[in-house]
Amino acid sequence: MQLLPVSTTRFANTLAPQQQAFEQALFACQIGTRRLQAGDTLLEQGQAVTQLFVIPTGRMSMHTCAINGRRFQLGEVQCKQQIFGEMEFFTGEPCQWNVVADEPLEAKVICATRLQKCLNEQPHLALFFASALAWDYQESMEIYTYRVLHPIAYNIAFDLWQRDNSSVSLGAFDKIEQEAERFGTSSRVYRRALNTLIEQGLIGKNGNQIEIVDHAALEAFIAVS
Repeated sequence: MQLLPVSTTRFANTLAPQQQAFEQALFACQIGTRRLQAGDTLLEQGQAVTQLFVIPTGRMSMHTCAINGRRFQLGEVQCKQQIFGEMEFFTGEPCQWNVVADEPLEAKVICATRLQKCLNEQPHLALFFASALAWDYQESMEIYTYRVLHPIAYNIAFDLWQRDNSSVSLGAFDKIEQEAERFGTSSRVYRRALNTLIEQGLIGKNGNQIEIVDHAALEAFIAVS
């Protein structure tokens, strides 16, 4: 979740005047900082979460692994005061995702015990978490639902269209292997789906970047697929 509430959410106007108080309360629970290099893991799937982390700026990615070795990439986040570990803080459950730094950055470490005490004393501040978690939940569920219900080629096409027409919080990768995992599939299947869209003249490749070639045809493909 982001420290700053999304402006379109129901309680954005209510939370705005309390933003400074929320940040002061949160960082009063800070117990240190942690420096990460590219590839370092901030949170690991299955671990107990006793600390939350605030990333002021920097690129982070999240993935989860199954026992069979398959991996699903949620995407890359360009952090702007991003909080990690907040879901597990409220549920008390082990971490669901591996959260990895994609470049050198610094994380502010928040003590979960202190934060719990703070929210017990100032429960109105929990509305910041509730609003942000609801937003993140709907965004994530939309991604999961599309991945499950639609073919790979459709998901690639829709993802490109969505990025071209609106801002998205989760970025794409420039490596085939990671992009395939972002669509919940293998590199071989991903390449085959990509070639299908290229052969239809809908998209093209410019180095490692995929671009829309025919916007109208891509929208028509999405509408009927």
